[in-house]
Amino acid sequence: MSEFHQYSTIATLHNLYEIFDRDEYLHKLEQKLESYAQTMRIGLVLPSLFSELDTPGVLQNIVNEINQVKYLREVVVAFNGTEDERKYHRARDFFRQLEKPDREVKMVWVDGPRVQGVMQALADSKIDTGVPGKGQSVWITLGYIFAKRRTHVIAMHDCDIVTYDRLLLGRLIEPTANPDNDFEFCKGYYARVSLQDHEMKGRTTRIFVAPFVETLANLMRRSGHRELEDFLRYHRSFRYPLAGEFSFVEDLGRSMNIAHDWGLEVSTLSDIYQRTSLRKIAQVDLARNYDHKHKEVSEADGTKGLHKMVVDIAKFFLNHIRSNGFVLNDDIIRMLQNTYRQNAWYFIKKYADDASTNGLEFERHKEELTANHFVDFIGEAWQELQAGRATQSIPSWNRVAYSYPEIYAQLVAAVEADNS
Repeated sequence: MSEFHQYSTIATLHNLYEIFDRDEYLHKLEQKLESYAQTMRIGLVLPSLFSELDTPGVLQNIVNEINQVKYLREVVVAFNGTEDERKYHRARDFFRQLEKPDREVKMVWVDGPRVQGVMQALADSKIDTGVPGKGQSVWITLGYIFAKRRTHVIAMHDCDIVTYDRLLLGRLIEPTANPDNDFEFCKGYYARVSLQDHEMKGRTTRIFVAPFVETLANLMRRSGHRELEDFLRYHRSFRYPLAGEFSFVEDLGRSMNIAHDWGLEVSTLSDIYQRTSLRKIAQVDLARNYDHKHKEVSEADGTKGLHKMVVDIAKFFLNHIRSNGFVLNDDIIRMLQNTYRQNAWYFIKKYADDASTNGLEFERHKEELTANHFVDFIGEAWQELQAGRATQSIPSWNRVAYSYPEIYAQLVAAVEADNS
């Protein structure tokens, strides 16, 4: 049975349904969502790489599960990973499986010449659109949705979820679609345990984000930076801050800045913190377990794997505290590295105990070595900040439309032409 503890910062929506009949719960949940869909348009964004089309069974299962729901009126695929028109048409034909008489399906071909032309027009107007990646793909896709001005609630999840089912989708959407809840943003969370290896996954969250943000929060408290401490405690209240699953209302989405690198998830949480009341933010337990592709640490190559992810996330947090009045220098960074290492090892001890109690495999020494690599990555993040390579966010669509009024018409024309 799930516990029901509530933190003081945001609402946590637990998986208490699991003690009852799961199928009956799913039936009632989808009935509620279908009733909401009578008066609001619910849409889904699917960030997808071309390479995911070749993952046996995973993406097809996601499509099959989505096709069983009746409340979605729109699915928009943020598609990138190829400039080849034949590959794009293959992907478009695949995702057309999701079309229904009352559901529209569109592809936003981010790497295609038409959308790239829109990007170039923005660049020519001195509007930063970031660099290619998931954040940029999500941003331009949301721009298309906002341009149509029809969708009230938008959800997003990744396309590599091995354990996906439609219950995850319904629970992700319900908190922001339910008019009685008054939530404007909802973040998903879940356990991540490998069914093959019987191991805990989610290393970046467990070994880096949790102890690093805790280290920063404690430093802010000791230094008297109460507002920064509150900000960091807010991040710590999320059980899985790097989860790629969330839903939000359209008005909030129009005002959101989006990071184009691996800081996407934490920067989104930061932006939400600035733009709405904490009472309108929730996190929801989406699944009993969640499994997707796992990245290597890539300690020798800072352009990929957990290496780049940790550097980008560290840059975001370091730049945030620096931009809000906390002075950083080499000595403080070395202190942060040492304190983070101690905290990480303490967290790893707790994970080891948790794994032992639950009969899981756990390589404690390997996880401590990973934490040591993360110590070095913090130093790399600081070096990049000193070189002027801070994590930048793509401006909100409210700002873009104000500065470049023609953008929505141009973007709609490009996407519709690609889908004709």
